[in-house]
Amino acid sequence: MSLKARITEDMKAAMRAKESARLSAIRLLLSAMKQREVDERIELSDADVMGIIEKMIKQRRESIIQYEKGGRADLADAEKFEVGVLTAYLPQQMSEAEVGQVIDAAMAETGAKAMADMGKVMAILKPKLAGRADMGRVSALIKAKLAG
Repeated sequence: MSLKARITEDMKAAMRAKESARLSAIRLLLSAMKQREVDERIELSDADVMGIIEKMIKQRRESIIQYEKGGRADLADAEKFEVGVLTAYLPQQMSEAEVGQVIDAAMAETGAKAMADMGKVMAILKPKLAGRADMGRVSALIKAKLAG
């Protein structure tokens, strides 16, 4: 079953179970997916769907930070719930050690030695780590290795 089909089935299940918060989060995801399909006139692959999910999770994490700074725990909790719903559709996240090994292999493959080589390393890592690691964190790890 494709990721898109699984999300649609989960929406139906949430409707039957009358889980309004979960249903709302899934509908937002389906809406973002449909918008991209219409805008680009394409059928989304699982990789495209994962990209949309990662973007939505990143937006929610940024919102959580802002809500917590503003003392709005209620809104932050709602965003955290949505992050939990969205995260369930991503593959299991890689550990820090596993990500480090993949980064080391990519750096060896490209011969990266300086910050100017970061783009080459990221180009190799992006397809390998899509949905399995936070790319912001990966970027920071690469910078640390290249600077050190």
